Amino acid sequence: MNSGLSRRTLLAGSASLAVAPIARAFPEILIPSPVKPVVISSGNGNVDKNGGTETCIQRAYRLMASGTDVLESLIEGVNIVELDPDEITVGYGGLPNANGVVQLDSCCMHGPKRWAGGVAALEGVKTPSKIAWEVASRTDHHLLVGAGAQQFARELGYEIFADLNTEKSRRLWFEWKRRTDKDHYLSPTDRERSGLKHALAMANEGLIDPLHVYGTINCNGINEKGEICGVTTTSGLAFKIPGRVGDSPILGAGLYVDQEVGAAGSTGRGEANLYNLCSFLIIEELRRGSHPKDAGLAALKRVAHNTVEKRLIKDGHPDFGLQFYILDNKGRHAAVTMNGHAGYAVCDENGARTEECVGLF
Repeated sequence: MNSGLSRRTLLAGSASLAVAPIARAFPEILIPSPVKPVVISSGNGNVDKNGGTETCIQRAYRLMASGTDVLESLIEGVNIVELDPDEITVGYGGLPNANGVVQLDSCCMHGPKRWAGGVAALEGVKTPSKIAWEVASRTDHHLLVGAGAQQFARELGYEIFADLNTEKSRRLWFEWKRRTDKDHYLSPTDRERSGLKHALAMANEGLIDPLHVYGTINCNGINEKGEICGVTTTSGLAFKIPGRVGDSPILGAGLYVDQEVGAAGSTGRGEANLYNLCSFLIIEELRRGSHPKDAGLAALKRVAHNTVEKRLIKDGHPDFGLQFYILDNKGRHAAVTMNGHAGYAVCDENGARTEECVGLF
């Protein structure tokens, strides 16, 4: 005899017989969640805490798991990194451009809502990811730049700071300036190459983490409903030409999200990514059934194939850093890197950790 029916019979007598067939016809079934929630990011998403107790991925996962909108959770996570004065690649204290001015880029995409927003060359706002979200949620545009982006932020009540440099970022800029002063009368092209050369030399000497020459943070997440979102934010290439915008705020390059497929974002040499629109390429590879790892490697192979300038090649391979962070609609994830070894951050029901990127070379 059905044990549930026996209990009802004892408690309700013959009245239970009327409902017993319904209980048998429609048994209670526990349907497991189709997706296990997960948040992934570049490696700095599991390092910076800005004096608090949580890293980017920990905060994002906690909020997402509690029911907060996925994109809002991710942005709250990257805000930790943007506001950390010791993180010199993102937000407040990010390495400035060649004129000593911190210019920030960011982009976000909301998979279920099918909208996105971005800002580029934004000055004076510590959290560009929030302004990117405001562009997406309040306007019919995708990308606001420069003074227009700052005015938009001011009108919404965000505090505008005269200078986003910290003592550390300004000290590093002065050191870079000292090394490049003799090169001021080079042609613009040679000037750019010389500036990057000195920035890389400072990295080799331990003054700057090599990843911080191109550093950025990308963070992607999926909740138990299968809702996918992503955000990328950066201070851009260290000591860049003023006004330079990299891949981070550009849809299809620094970030791309398709609710039906997955999310992909990047850190590293933006120009190489822009030329190939790799985040969009990765999403299309996922759409064709590729695993996140294979989709990311396909993008790196495309970049390697299209890298033909000798100044960018060493030992037959691209001589620059480029990473992609990929999450599909099943919750599977991976990260890939062009050269050497790198880690990426993951947070799920098992907690926060750093996993190894798969290297092409």
